[in-house]
Amino acid sequence: MLAYNKQGYNKRGYYSMNQIDLKGRRAVVTGAAQGIGLCITQRLLASGAQVCLWDQDAALLEETCQELAGSSVFSRTVDVTDSDAVVGAAQQTVSDLGGIDILVNNAGIAGPTVPSWEYPVPDWQNVIDVDLNAVYYCCRAVIPMMREQDYGRVVNVASIAGKEGNPNAAAYSAAKAGVIALTKSIAKETADLNIAVNCISPAAAKTRIFDQISQQHIDYMLSKIPRGRFVLVEEIAAMVAWMVSEENSFTTGAAFDLSGGRATY
Repeated sequence: MLAYNKQGYNKRGYYSMNQIDLKGRRAVVTGAAQGIGLCITQRLLASGAQVCLWDQDAALLEETCQELAGSSVFSRTVDVTDSDAVVGAAQQTVSDLGGIDILVNNAGIAGPTVPSWEYPVPDWQNVIDVDLNAVYYCCRAVIPMMREQDYGRVVNVASIAGKEGNPNAAAYSAAKAGVIALTKSIAKETADLNIAVNCISPAAAKTRIFDQISQQHIDYMLSKIPRGRFVLVEEIAAMVAWMVSEENSFTTGAAFDLSGGRATY
């Protein structure tokens, strides 16, 4: 866990400087039991939001919620690649929280790191399901609620790979490119309301997703970052916290880069 002490520092020495006001807001974070999703959840909780953690790993989700502990923490075990399950989870979350103001689509997998012509078709389909289709399913289930209440903030987690296309990661790159385009489409469809739909396209962060990819690919990703290091999950969470706040009242359909200087457009 990376909880912050009273001075704003966590155990890795990252300082949380800015206070974002999310008091009274109700959030859903997918893939929230670990990694980026967990850090985003912590930041939203620290900002005053109620958060429902969605994850398919029931045991890990229970462990995470026990560690977070508090009246603002809720959870649902859900496979976000199952559109019917997503609808059910959204309805159950509304029963828990009274509504949904914030949706962070974070759940994702890397898939194999092999040339595109060697990419196993089942793995391709799995990556597209988790990294792209699931984002659509969650937006499809939650955005009508936001439209009805004339308020919502959505952040979809894409990747710098979706802008540039990483070699030996065709499915992941294609899925994340799709997330960026999906974000822009939905943003235009909801721009007449107080709804902001944006995405982030970060460089790689050191999370368990590294267990799914080769050291050679990890080295390649690091070599492309002018900062010379991977993005911290806390840095991603800090950006997301502002993006889902009421203060972000104009920007919609944007891809916020956290690429350490890698992004060229």
